[in-house]
Amino acid sequence: MRAARPSLAKRRAARGGRAAAMFGAVKLTHPDRIYWSDAGVSKSDLAQYYEKVWKWMRPHVVGRVIAVVRCPEGADGQCFFQKHARLGIPTEFLHLVPEKGDKVIAVDDLAGIIALVQGGALEIHVRGSSIDDLGSADRLVFDLDPGPGMDFADVVAAAREVRARLKRVKLTSFVKTTGGKGLHVVAPIKPAPWEVAKAFCHTVALSMAKDDPARYLATATKARRHNRIFVDYLRNSREATAIAPYSSRARPGAPVALPVDWSELGSLKSASQYTVQNAMQRLSKLRNDPWASMARIKQALPRFK
Repeated sequence: MRAARPSLAKRRAARGGRAAAMFGAVKLTHPDRIYWSDAGVSKSDLAQYYEKVWKWMRPHVVGRVIAVVRCPEGADGQCFFQKHARLGIPTEFLHLVPEKGDKVIAVDDLAGIIALVQGGALEIHVRGSSIDDLGSADRLVFDLDPGPGMDFADVVAAAREVRARLKRVKLTSFVKTTGGKGLHVVAPIKPAPWEVAKAFCHTVALSMAKDDPARYLATATKARRHNRIFVDYLRNSREATAIAPYSSRARPGAPVALPVDWSELGSLKSASQYTVQNAMQRLSKLRNDPWASMARIKQALPRFK
């Protein structure tokens, strides 16, 4: 008996599918190439996802230095972190910014994001500064990274604790899932020197570790991570980056980092529950963008007490 012939879609995916597809001015080669085999998400699917979320994503990536995690053969293949313009990414759609004798990446529009997809970028990371003022921070990021033995509910409690401490010094903050295990608490600020911003974030992390050493850690020491959450302040330096809002992750299931409202934290099941495939279901039901007011907030960085 003759074996069943694979479907056309599977045969296309196996050999890279269509030769090319146009997304605006950007040509995607092998758009049917599978980027996440467990979820069946292709290069074209990822480009379509960014087209749909662009109006939410745009304020958080345009005008900022971008670094990417590139996985040309998909999330199951070899991946590498890239900070500079190199072969493999169509640079004609990117905004290249001179820095230290090299050129770092920025985007001006959706075409730039699609060009990154063409180059196999499965993660988009951004700095906490604008390309017009690379020497100053305008967003603080607290990355709450749970060690072994910590539940997601513990991460939620940590995010609320960071928010409360920032509120005491009159700083409004926002929260997003990371597409991984943790949450990011983000606070927009008036531009401040990086060394000042980092020192402030370090002070917050140290205060949490001092007040509750059984739960929080302000150092990255792996040997001490069990049953603790690392309050990672190290993303607050000039060349450090954090996963961009709405970016996909090179992790099983094609998860994405997604802004949420503080009131939603209690109903979240995990930091990776939103994916390339279901994020639009959430966004289509929103009455308001939970991060809509971020760009309007102009708050000075105080001394932490």
